[in-house]
Amino acid sequence: MISTTLNPQPVNSSTIRPAIQSLQPQIVAWRRHIHQRPELAFRENLTAEFVSQKLTEWGIEHQTGIAKTGVVAVIKGEKILAATDAPAKVLAIRTDMDALPIQEENEVAYKSQHNGIMHACGHDGHTAIALATAYYLSCHRADFAGTVKIIFQPAEEGPGGAKPMIAAGVLQNPDVDAIIGLHLWNYLPLGTVGVRKGALMAATELFQCTIFGKGGHGAIPQQTIDSIVVSAQIINALQSIVARNINPLESAVLTVGELHAGTAHNVIADTAKFRGTVRYFNLEVGERIQQRLEQIISGVCQSHGAKYELEYIKCYPPVINDEKIVALVHSVAESVLETPLGIVPECQTMGGEDMSFFLQAVPGCYFFLGSANPEQNLAYPHHHPRFNFDETVLSTGVEIFVRCVEKFCN
Repeated sequence: MISTTLNPQPVNSSTIRPAIQSLQPQIVAWRRHIHQRPELAFRENLTAEFVSQKLTEWGIEHQTGIAKTGVVAVIKGEKILAATDAPAKVLAIRTDMDALPIQEENEVAYKSQHNGIMHACGHDGHTAIALATAYYLSCHRADFAGTVKIIFQPAEEGPGGAKPMIAAGVLQNPDVDAIIGLHLWNYLPLGTVGVRKGALMAATELFQCTIFGKGGHGAIPQQTIDSIVVSAQIINALQSIVARNINPLESAVLTVGELHAGTAHNVIADTAKFRGTVRYFNLEVGERIQQRLEQIISGVCQSHGAKYELEYIKCYPPVINDEKIVALVHSVAESVLETPLGIVPECQTMGGEDMSFFLQAVPGCYFFLGSANPEQNLAYPHHHPRFNFDETVLSTGVEIFVRCVEKFCN
């Protein structure tokens, strides 16, 4: 049986079915339980154990230990379709479980109990929504045909748990026809949905470069090759890539976020290191940026007589939504949302997500569920030590997932 001993404010919405509204207190309780026990990538042992415990309690078939800490639940519908010869459909729902290395500054009763670790991106809410969806579907198997796979993924924040889960076969046996997922989003007002076909989130790539010069006395620069001067010229020149080498109608970002060099005010450093990130939506743009980045580094170093080592790391590709599955999510969201703002169709971000690997493997849709409520001081950005969200949105996420299952599988 499901417990509803906690009593946060229930949802009062004519579009959310009573059976899901009644789960709201427990969804909040699950979210807060997970929030208090945040875990970093591939160490989500407590979270995975909690998920497995609940699935076992509800009699839901599932596997654990996938890609170290991943969990996959399988819920088979019992509805008989009129066209009995039609193949049963399989819809996957993906959620993420990991937290961030951030010290929480919120003073709430459910504050993180793990020093230096915090759910500062909403993954605790994602996991709670997925759990509630699993519970509801398991209690209402007669309402849908086919099969639903709910994927509880580790390590979204990095180095990435999607690829190893796919490699472990989570999209097979039975084969997944489509996949959906949501991200609570404090950049959108409470009760809105950001969804669009094509690119929703950007590719995430990293680069790190070491410049090798020739150190010496700060008062005798003619005997040196100043790695700091070389690095400074490179960093400035890199900004010309987006400004002058990329079509202005395309979107791209190149940011150098770290620069380390030198040990004293009067010593010219022989080495300097800098690191940065590249973001884009169009794969051709990404190839152009990588090419120009090394050309600039090589050219500036050659002009100064310096040498370099460059490591370029492709982390996550862009999140590209399938048009048909977007239409499904869009129609469902329209039927659920009551706010006049409703759907935000051109919502995009240069943030990255390894949901992109799932979307490369099968058609799908990733969307944002607005969770900001400035009136309650719940609008801090993601990855902020005071990030939090309006929990009334949790049951909205469950309703959207359940309707997507019913509409897709039936």
